[in-house]
Amino acid sequence: MNRRHPRLAFLTLCFVMSVAHAQSWPARPIRVIVPFPPASGIDSIARPFLAQLAKQLGQPVVVENRPGAGGTIGMAAVAQAEPDGYTFLVHSNSFTVVPATYSKLTFDTARDFVGVLPLAALPMALVVAPSKGYRSLNDLITAAKSKPGSITYASAGAGGSTHLGAERFRAAADFDGLHVPYKGSAEALIDVMTARVDYYFSPIGLALPQIKAGKLAALAVGSSGRSSGLPDVPTTLESGLPNSDYNVWVGLMAHAKTPRPIVQRLHDELVKAIHSAEAQDALKALVAEPMIMSLDQFEALLKREFSMNAALVKAAGVTVN
Repeated sequence: MNRRHPRLAFLTLCFVMSVAHAQSWPARPIRVIVPFPPASGIDSIARPFLAQLAKQLGQPVVVENRPGAGGTIGMAAVAQAEPDGYTFLVHSNSFTVVPATYSKLTFDTARDFVGVLPLAALPMALVVAPSKGYRSLNDLITAAKSKPGSITYASAGAGGSTHLGAERFRAAADFDGLHVPYKGSAEALIDVMTARVDYYFSPIGLALPQIKAGKLAALAVGSSGRSSGLPDVPTTLESGLPNSDYNVWVGLMAHAKTPRPIVQRLHDELVKAIHSAEAQDALKALVAEPMIMSLDQFEALLKREFSMNAALVKAAGVTVN
């Protein structure tokens, strides 16, 4: 049989060796690159999951922060690493925006990475200063349309999730406005609270203390479904704006050439980690939602978002300096 079908025999041998490699994996510490600063929202979500993962695997999982250039510095480090199952990437859904906003990259985002698991969904809320007088989403839209181009909306950086979420909402509501980019959510929230900027799509976990204190008002939730952190606040979809939802998530990616059995085992271990008490407590503290998918489901999500975000970037004329 092997003499008649040498290629089949070779492929069978490769598969057997790959499975054996996965069974002995990991044999040394694992490195996970987070392309954002320590204590950032993505970093804060990743660490509890990775700490639990280390317990399950019996090997250290070392987080390495490589911020800069919209996450592309950290992405490049993973793309250039050996695909041996010891270097991974944690990123947000902004991962799927990179091909549309960065033209000169040393890697191909869609080709060089494979999704392992989305760790959590991070719903965003459209927040305003109470002093602005907007009591509903319709109030804000009416004001925006009454003076085209006058309303301002913040983001935590051009081309990021908070920017594209705001652009998708603005396009669905059909009004012109002025985008005001900041270096992060903290600065954006301050200027919204002080009414220097009209609104901001903020991760709910960051804005919730100010909402509870009456310093911010939440007019809508930008994700497809309501958030447990703001159960009484309707989504933009419920407010009558089709195609206005924008779902933000944090997930773990691998080099595309990582042996599939290792990717599958890592996926399964992360699913177990999500159900741990430590991870559940972290999700609640950050007002995040678990987001469990199979490898194929995650891959399908990535493909949809690559396409959607490319169209959104083009329609909104988003540029990244």
